[in-house]
Amino acid sequence: IKNLKRIRYTTSHPTDFTDDLVEVHKNCEKLMPLIHLPVQSGSNKILREMNRKHSIEEYLKVIEKIKKVKPNIEFSSDFIIGYPGEEEQDFEKTLDLIKRVKFINSYSFLYSPRPGTVAGDLRQIDKTILTKRLEKIQKQLFENQTIMNKSLENKILNVLVENFTKEGTKMFGRSEYMTPVIFNGVKSDLGKIVHIKIKNSNRSTLFGEMINNSNQKVA
Repeated sequence: IKNLKRIRYTTSHPTDFTDDLVEVHKNCEKLMPLIHLPVQSGSNKILREMNRKHSIEEYLKVIEKIKKVKPNIEFSSDFIIGYPGEEEQDFEKTLDLIKRVKFINSYSFLYSPRPGTVAGDLRQIDKTILTKRLEKIQKQLFENQTIMNKSLENKILNVLVENFTKEGTKMFGRSEYMTPVIFNGVKSDLGKIVHIKIKNSNRSTLFGEMINNSNQKVA
């Protein structure tokens, strides 16, 4: 579709990330360079308990394949902290995985038992331990985000303009990596991809100024 400038998909299970999909990332420039690839845990033992059907070795192999065909690719993921049976060494493996892959934007949650599930009948981990683990995981994830955003300062990004900010004084858009970008603009920029020079950033947002409107309407 000629006028379609950006393509994203919501999520992929690691076992479903086939070689033909890897090839699409190699050949399709419209496919954005951020993949949400949920892993849940860095421990093979916990993945087996969750019935996830993949190992950490297989997960890393998928990431390696994608990076080989598209070096500028980045990843986000989901993590469940404190699944029944998670020991300290299992938790540390999750933390090591986060440091290794350097996920730039991820979701992390404490395990919550659901009635009727196998895990719901298992012995639960003390909430104090869980909270400390989640804080440690989120600290590392936030550090990854901050480093990534900092690396984009003084660079020019292609930003898809989505709307005005709540205050109505600035525009809001997203980079190719889905990062929110705040900048000055006008109503006619809505729906277009514009060039923004990033001036500064925080953990979650980039701030910049428009240097040139590419005048491209996104389908």
